[in-house]
Amino acid sequence: MRAPPPCSRLPGLGDGVLARARPIADPDARTARAQVLSHYRRKLGRWPDLDEALRFTELVQRRKLYDHDPRHPQLMDKVAAKALAAEALGREWTIPTLWQGRLLGAEMPFACPAILKARHGCNQNRILRTPPGAAEWAALRQLTCGWVAEPYGQAVAEWGYLHTPRGLLAEPLIGNGVTPPVDYKIYVFGGVATHVQVHLGRGGGNHRWVLHDRSYTPLVDVEDRPPPPRSLGAMLQAAEVLGAGYDFLRIDFYEVDGQPLFGEYCLYPGSGFDRFAEDWIDLELGRLWHAAGEVPVRD
Repeated sequence: MRAPPPCSRLPGLGDGVLARARPIADPDARTARAQVLSHYRRKLGRWPDLDEALRFTELVQRRKLYDHDPRHPQLMDKVAAKALAAEALGREWTIPTLWQGRLLGAEMPFACPAILKARHGCNQNRILRTPPGAAEWAALRQLTCGWVAEPYGQAVAEWGYLHTPRGLLAEPLIGNGVTPPVDYKIYVFGGVATHVQVHLGRGGGNHRWVLHDRSYTPLVDVEDRPPPPRSLGAMLQAAEVLGAGYDFLRIDFYEVDGQPLFGEYCLYPGSGFDRFAEDWIDLELGRLWHAAGEVPVRD
């Protein structure tokens, strides 16, 4: 594993690893704030306090509205993010890209089994275990045109996605080729990995997650007890390399046959609308974010 390159070597970044931008003047800022307040109230049953912002979920809203770091769009770009991870960790940490482009053509440009994703969004993907027929391919072309037609994240003010190049990429389907592999999402505050969130049942009707501390002890008593990945130590170390220089990032990984693989960066977990198992967890993660010393502030 190599040390992360200086920002001057990364395209699109400012001078110095903590280079930040002032919030960009946005004529729709009032609308974005109203959207955030409304969504938060509907999802979590309370109004967010965006001034004190003691909770993690409130700090996510503050980041969306006021933290327009010029590095953020690059992190949200799945193509650029993979290149950043490969540069910092080594190419063996990344999943190969079978194809990337703006739109799908008449002919399928990659082999199956594969997963097709939007490079600029979240939860926009389709698993292709076998080559689709003509009608299925036509429907997929139409679906992905819709993905590319609009920037992702507008409705919930996720600024980083709004400035990410739109397009598609395909990757080989890792794991057993039938179900998606377990997703290990590591919370990193100020360059220190503190929590491991394990997602189970993705792609089915029973998607759930368990949040652990760094030592892989669940924060609350739960029925699901997923075993730790064999490469947990390497994942924690890699997450800290990738998260260095940021107040908070979540870094996602998979494991295949004991080999850890980079998944993606996340700036806005659950868009800040996911309810934690206990309210103290929301407050504790908020405390860690504040302690990291780079809490996004209002201009």
